[in-house]
Amino acid sequence: MAQFGCIWPKGELHREDALKAVGEDGRKIPLQSRITAYYKDGSIKWTAHTAKAKGLGEHFCVERLKKGEKEAAAQHSLRLTEQKNGILVETDRVSFFAGASGEKLISDYRVDGKCRIMALTSVLRLERRMWEGENVSSAVTGFTGRIQKVTAEEAGPLRAVLKFEGIHKNDAEEMIPFILRLFVGADDCRLDMQYTFAYDGCEETDFLKGIGLKAVFPAEGKIYNRHLRFLGDAGSFSESTANLLTWRPKIPEELYEKQCRGEAVFPEGEALERVNTVIKAMPFWDTYDIVQDAPTHFSIKKKQAGEGLCWIDCIHGLRARGGLAFGSEAGGVMLGVRSFWQTYPSGYTVKGLSGHEIEAVTWFYSPSSDAFDFGHYANRGYNQSYYEGYDFKGASACGIAVTSECSLELTKEMCACEETLGAFTESVSNPAVYVGTPEYYHSCRAFGYWSLPEGNTQTERWLEGQLERALDFYRQEVDQRNWYGLFNYGDFMHTYDRFRHQWRYDMGGYAWDNTELVPTLWLWLMFMRTGRADAFEMAERLSRHSSEVDVYHFGPYKGMGSRHNVRHWGCPCKEARIAMAAHHRYFYYLTGDRRMEDIFEELKDNEFTFLRKDPLGEFYDKENMVFPTHARSGPDWSSLCANWMTQWERTLDERYLKKIQTGSQDIADTPLRLVSGPDFEFDPASAHLRYIGERATGGTHLQICMGAPSVWMEMADMMEDERWKDMIAEYGEFYYLPREEQLKRSEGSIGERQFTLPFMAAAMGAYGAVRRKNPWLADTAWRILLHAMVTDLDTEGFVIHEENNVGNRPVLKEIPWISTNFTAQWCLNVIMVLDFIRERLPRTMEEVKALVAGEPPENWHKA
Repeated sequence: MAQFGCIWPKGELHREDALKAVGEDGRKIPLQSRITAYYKDGSIKWTAHTAKAKGLGEHFCVERLKKGEKEAAAQHSLRLTEQKNGILVETDRVSFFAGASGEKLISDYRVDGKCRIMALTSVLRLERRMWEGENVSSAVTGFTGRIQKVTAEEAGPLRAVLKFEGIHKNDAEEMIPFILRLFVGADDCRLDMQYTFAYDGCEETDFLKGIGLKAVFPAEGKIYNRHLRFLGDAGSFSESTANLLTWRPKIPEELYEKQCRGEAVFPEGEALERVNTVIKAMPFWDTYDIVQDAPTHFSIKKKQAGEGLCWIDCIHGLRARGGLAFGSEAGGVMLGVRSFWQTYPSGYTVKGLSGHEIEAVTWFYSPSSDAFDFGHYANRGYNQSYYEGYDFKGASACGIAVTSECSLELTKEMCACEETLGAFTESVSNPAVYVGTPEYYHSCRAFGYWSLPEGNTQTERWLEGQLERALDFYRQEVDQRNWYGLFNYGDFMHTYDRFRHQWRYDMGGYAWDNTELVPTLWLWLMFMRTGRADAFEMAERLSRHSSEVDVYHFGPYKGMGSRHNVRHWGCPCKEARIAMAAHHRYFYYLTGDRRMEDIFEELKDNEFTFLRKDPLGEFYDKENMVFPTHARSGPDWSSLCANWMTQWERTLDERYLKKIQTGSQDIADTPLRLVSGPDFEFDPASAHLRYIGERATGGTHLQICMGAPSVWMEMADMMEDERWKDMIAEYGEFYYLPREEQLKRSEGSIGERQFTLPFMAAAMGAYGAVRRKNPWLADTAWRILLHAMVTDLDTEGFVIHEENNVGNRPVLKEIPWISTNFTAQWCLNVIMVLDFIRERLPRTMEEVKALVAGEPPENWHKA
């Protein structure tokens, strides 16, 4: 099944309207639809859909049904029946029970009346470590998932979505909550799964040793008709539990050859007598363990059943594709984990191949790898030297989460052939993604203001080249630097060290980026404007990572995220802007991903977390405050606005619109409106901001470099608030005024407050130039933005340099001056400014050099 989202022009689609999918040949395709967002007037803004990917083809349209027109009927039935202890799921061929309690997520999965899956459970292993001086002892403790709730989020006609919520337990304790979403198609024997776990252990003692899903399958038939196949680097590793290659009595070679192809063999006559003789005196390989334990290494080992028997190595390889098939005469199973090697240490354990039940665990974190340590790398912070926020230790992993995706498909044959397994694995790793054209998204103003590539002038072509180079560099850098792993995949590093030819992975606030200066928005808008598949892939992975690992899903910091650090959760600064919905709205509306709905629910009221973690608590005396906490208009309040507007458009709940309007009115009432502050006292209960003067803790640029311009501009359109639009425009102009004029207009109230890093305000300036019809402001915005990348002596921009035998590479490709902060902000502002004032852009690079001549050198990126 394919899942995708559609945006609709305002006023075109309403709740009572039904939809259809129409293929290129004009035929209607069965479609399952739901509403995901509304416009202010109640008309539908975004919808999410499910359809059979094979039926959709390469191109299709989603349209409103005409009056009296019938929807395309689903060809297969899908029924969900609520029962006392769970939900009975039935299709034309399949039935199973989804539990609402106990250990079994699903049980008695039958195909054509025959049991094919006996049970599916969640399993956890923690390694507990104890220290006595220099001696360390450890023990592995096992847990099994216990279901607390099951919900049918969708119930057909094409697909059902079941959401299981639970926690892992053993006889003594419970910990590590999990969510499993199970996607069930009406016409196949495949289960697609989205699995989320959250860490709530003690970092000093609770190390993650293994977590995954265990399925139990009945096995039938002869022992030599048990087979396993795994897709490694190339081809496949393929073996039988009982290899019919013997010394004596000699078995016909054609049987062994057929067996090696993964086919069932049924010897007759003398051959059968020889097989029956030898089967009594040969080893049976009962258990296989497969692990991708590094980004460039996987291994397979096997053993016989029984205690005290050793493992023997089968093969070693580099980057496994990760598809697994196995089975018996009862039928076969295929398993796949999305991004198998990229999210190492993933793996599988298949046990019981020589018995009557085969137990297969899909490991999202394999116990065959070293246990994961959630602890911090230091007992303090390094604010003065390494930009860590504060000098005290503020690391905590309690409350972070990880989401993985996997699939299971049943086959009639004992073990899928290499071609079939390869196609299945490809469908897991690279599922079909359907999107609209950039031109259509742009016409609907999807996600606010951004430009389409045109390239009509030399300067436009140069800018487009820089945007492409930046994207290409980071795509290649992920692989060059091996930014992989279950807790890392999707993120980038923050700042480069040109002397070590390495990113500053070990330097506090300069290591993992954690959405600093919104690379999420840059990548998503690069996809929106180009339709590039690699841009979508990078943005999707960053959204998945940053919405899970970088933020807290429960506990005192719920709804907050951790600022950039050596460990994703390492910085003592916990802020709303890292977790805000603005990072992930693109992913949700384009795909309809259900996990994002959990995230948005966590965020909708996260302003109350400010009572426990005041964003400016280290800078103001609590005794002199009127309101209980603080919020800067940006990035704190602007991030709350992103959460509130997302909740409002998803539900039309007016309470969240009211929160936005309350704060925007408070800002409008200050002496300089949006220019004022940006530090405010804040009351989460009422959503009011209290003006406390002209102070910018951390710098005025923080008001607009964390995604606020994108949020505020889209928010203004959603609310149809002309005053707020005027305030954005006024701010954009003020940022670029000469210092004397700023002091004059503010009557000196801004004092020493500086409007630094002006290239980050270019989109605000361009917005102001259009709304205020100010050509001087337009030219100034372009001059500042272009000068950040251009001087009269240097126009090379994001040019890659090659170095030999450094960075553990024979040829290292690097941009020595690069930082993700600069890249994300410069690219984002270029994309937005082109949409506002393209006509004021100098046409040639010589004109660009003339425009930027005389700009202060400190405003250049290489300064």
